[in-house]
Amino acid sequence: MLLSPLNWLIHLFSSLEWGVALVMLYRYGQFIGRRDVRRFALFMLPHWVGSWFVLFYHITGDTIMRFLELSEAINLLGSVALLYATLKILKGEEKREAKPAKAWMGALFGGVALAAGSGSTPYSFMMGSSWFDAVLQISSFVYMTFLVLLLKVRKQDPEAFSALTVAGFWFVLVFISVTVVCMYIAMHVLGYQSLSHNDFLHGFAESLLSVSNLMIVIGIHKQHKLAEERLRA
Repeated sequence: MLLSPLNWLIHLFSSLEWGVALVMLYRYGQFIGRRDVRRFALFMLPHWVGSWFVLFYHITGDTIMRFLELSEAINLLGSVALLYATLKILKGEEKREAKPAKAWMGALFGGVALAAGSGSTPYSFMMGSSWFDAVLQISSFVYMTFLVLLLKVRKQDPEAFSALTVAGFWFVLVFISVTVVCMYIAMHVLGYQSLSHNDFLHGFAESLLSVSNLMIVIGIHKQHKLAEERLRA
């Protein structure tokens, strides 16, 4: 395997953060009685699934491209799902429910997510496949549209997400940009076969995804605390 133990730790930690984020958001949606917020949390799952295909790709020493291609296809689905969930929040038709969600559904969802963790949003190692590049471009467009609408959600419905959580989703763009730069340096300046062959650059780029996910987690935690304080007031 190409990744060092420290680099594996960074990858797995960022995955765990995403899993914690979606569980926390789901529980926050339960607490405030918002079906649309819970839906958004559930629709974070495809990116988690896609991340594990990236990890499988690294386990094979970056030799089985099918894993990477599948991760991009699943991430496209995830970006579409997040965009749809954001649009549903903007419609504001499900802000309150008469009945709370069944407890067993939340427990089942939480157990599955925590057992596996989450992962990265769409990014590419630019391996040259036309199909691969097309999926990446569509996914990037959908994700950017989602980010713009997320700002609108924050403005119109601040109860749904904290500013820090929204900033965390946007920080993914920093991760993607730095990953592209690091990949260029690794392959075209230092002469490595891929970014994964330079453990430092690869780990540095991945650590920014961990920062992004941590921002999302902390933002959800703060939002939940504010909701508890309003309830006690």
